[in-house]
Amino acid sequence: MEDKQSIHLDFNNMMADAIGSEHGITEQELKTLAPVANRYVNDVKEERARGKLPFLDLPYQKNITTEIIKTANSLKGKFKNLVVVGIGGSALGNTAIHTALNHPFHNILTDQERKSFPRVFVLDNVDPDRFSGLLDIVKPEETLFNFITKSGTTVETMAQFLIITKRLRDRLGKDYKDHVITTTDSENGTLREITRREGFRSFVIPGGVGGRYSVLTPVGLFSAAMSGVDIVALLEGAAFMDKVCKSDNLWENPALMGAALYFLSHAKKGKNIVVMMPYSNALSAVADWFCQLWAESLGKKFTLNNEVVHTGSTPVKAVGVVDQHSQLQLYMEGPYDKIVTFLAIKRFDKEVSIVSGNDVEGDLVYLKGHSLNNVMNAEFEGTRLALTEQRRPNCTLTIDELSAFSLGQLFYLLELQTAYAGKFYNVNAFDQPGVEAGKINAFAMLGRKGFEQREREIDIQLQRAQKKYHI
Repeated sequence: MEDKQSIHLDFNNMMADAIGSEHGITEQELKTLAPVANRYVNDVKEERARGKLPFLDLPYQKNITTEIIKTANSLKGKFKNLVVVGIGGSALGNTAIHTALNHPFHNILTDQERKSFPRVFVLDNVDPDRFSGLLDIVKPEETLFNFITKSGTTVETMAQFLIITKRLRDRLGKDYKDHVITTTDSENGTLREITRREGFRSFVIPGGVGGRYSVLTPVGLFSAAMSGVDIVALLEGAAFMDKVCKSDNLWENPALMGAALYFLSHAKKGKNIVVMMPYSNALSAVADWFCQLWAESLGKKFTLNNEVVHTGSTPVKAVGVVDQHSQLQLYMEGPYDKIVTFLAIKRFDKEVSIVSGNDVEGDLVYLKGHSLNNVMNAEFEGTRLALTEQRRPNCTLTIDELSAFSLGQLFYLLELQTAYAGKFYNVNAFDQPGVEAGKINAFAMLGRKGFEQREREIDIQLQRAQKKYHI
């Protein structure tokens, strides 16, 4: 199995051996936690067998994968643009795959350079200027719109749906249906009802899979296939990581060890901030995706026993080397409240030499014979060493080579790690009541039927609110 494993967890710098017991974890602390961790692995296995954790079985959805590939192949060359309309888990995974695996300037390549695959845009906000700006540059007749919402009622997505479909109907008439594809629940929700009535192409989001765990469903796979990503390899990578993480031995299961390290660092050492810092622009959007996964899964008011805890650690995105010049000062000399997780790529796709011959002079002579790859690696290793010397806990996920297979491994590893972390924190890692509260308020304030009582409550609160503190 080792020859296919392209992701490895190095947690030496999380341990007391490297940074001292005040901030680092001791082997004894891990040994004490090991029986509990073992039990959690078995709990997850049992819940999976009962169908309660369907996201864990997504790597094996061959029928859906075949359908997606068939649809993508039938549409290849017919559209210059693919616009994904979704928010949260319905958008971040799409962006993560596209950013990681396609050309970094995919959208400004020529049609020939893109091999007839469409430009990819993700509309994940209702900012009117950004929304209008995109519609200014994509022609309806050249564009396929993929609307994604599991509930079929997400206010941001459906508001954009109404605007875009009207624009399509006005410009294209009855042919507008060919420019719409929906991804939603199989039975319920307004978007499913409209899909049936209008006869849109459509994919189903599997039941029981929440948005932040949906990147390996049609939510993320369709746009990936449309842009030329090998989604079979993506799922094969996820399946491989599933096998890697089967062990109930803490020291053999990277997802379990990652969850344990984060939890112990928070519970025992006071590290309540988790920084994900990829040394790769291609993985920058993966850090965004992880931030939602971690925050929404573990930031909870109640335990599974209904005890009030207000728990969770705060995820933060940083990108190397860029944020060495913006955030690193805080990480090096600020509060001892952070864990830094590096994402490092061993072999980049390109090797870029700096200069050769006699073109180097003065203080720059040290760069002679080096490449940007050498600079990136030196910056990463230097930062990792500097943090360790300051007793700042850090660990590294090293990716041998970025590919669909290795990205699938990474997605699965981080999702399973989050599920295990939910066990350690004793919270439901699969609901989001805080987010739902905000949605309910938005529905009420917009006058949605059925939310009249909440609208009245909000009106009373606003009337009572003191407004004496303003400038």
